[in-house]
Amino acid sequence: QLIHDVALQNLDVTFAVDRAGVVGADGATHAGCFDLSYARCIPHMVVMVPADENESRQMLQTAWEHEGPALVRYPRGSGPGTVVEKNLNTVEMGKAQLTRKGEKIALLAFGELHETALLVGEKLNTTVVNMRFVKPIDEKMINELLIDHQVLVTLENNVIQGGAGSAVAEFIASQSGEKNSTSARLLHLGLPDHFIEHGTQEEQFVEAGLDVDSVIATINRL
Repeated sequence: QLIHDVALQNLDVTFAVDRAGVVGADGATHAGCFDLSYARCIPHMVVMVPADENESRQMLQTAWEHEGPALVRYPRGSGPGTVVEKNLNTVEMGKAQLTRKGEKIALLAFGELHETALLVGEKLNTTVVNMRFVKPIDEKMINELLIDHQVLVTLENNVIQGGAGSAVAEFIASQSGEKNSTSARLLHLGLPDHFIEHGTQEEQFVEAGLDVDSVIATINRL
């Protein structure tokens, strides 16, 4: 349906996708662990991943105004408690947001894991970027991060295979041999290649290694 009924015709359709990533007690049957992987490979599709309640509202408005298919995916449950602006503002298409400047390591957070990335960034003094878009990916931001960082870490509430981190890796690989080629290391953190069963969302993030302590431990092993 995404391909035949919408993308092939480049129709102006907004997809509001809830239950993104792990979903706690809803269980594996309701988990939205794969949509970034299958949606971003479809031509014409814009894929947005808001970090909080306010950004979710802004991105839904952005998708509504965008002339073409656009997907906004957001997690089950409540957000971090961000104040929601009254005006229906939009976000710049394909533009990431630098939210913390650090050294050596850059955390590229997709969606609600931005909050986790900020906590990790404070403890390890890393740069943090709210990527906002999986497609189109912010290529300019990635190139800027490659200039003065030794490691780029992607964080996503989606399976690693074919997900947002893969989009970053694909772009960097496409620059091989160019002036902005890099020797920076890449680390992809996301959901594992198996179904995560019932539990709280917090427990499921621990199982996937996406809680603050696990992310710090993984980075420290580099």
